[in-house]
Amino acid sequence: MRHQVFGRKLNRDINSRRALASNLASSLLVEGHIITTLAKAKFVKVFAEKLITDAKRTSLHTRRSIASRLTHKAFIRLITEISPGFAGREGGYTRIIKLSTRLGDSAPMARIEILEWDKSKSITLTKTAKPAKKAASKIKPAPKKITKIVKR
Repeated sequence: MRHQVFGRKLNRDINSRRALASNLASSLLVEGHIITTLAKAKFVKVFAEKLITDAKRTSLHTRRSIASRLTHKAFIRLITEISPGFAGREGGYTRIIKLSTRLGDSAPMARIEILEWDKSKSITLTKTAKPAKKAASKIKPAPKKITKIVKR
């Protein structure tokens, strides 16, 4: 019996579960949808929705916390596009669609996707312009005086 046992183990230790959640969430945020097993989809749904909710707050602490769990590409997309688009929504950012079973082992498959968000509210990050490096000017050496020795 699983009375008062929270979460899913997915037959992995804690570090493997954290890595799995981070990798699946990063792929989900970058691609917009992923196809995986039903158990993994249900596992990553909670993780991804918490990330989106945290990203709606713009404090430095939450951004650093999110950045430590995602890849750089996923973090930038979450901060600039996804979380501003869900600003007016309280939750329920993802959807799980059940698919047919996998041929190899008959595992139930599912497609998890992020719902449509308001793309007009996306933020553009601008990098500060770095001053252009000056090309090293090539100083031509002074011409050598050539003296001709003439034998007489």
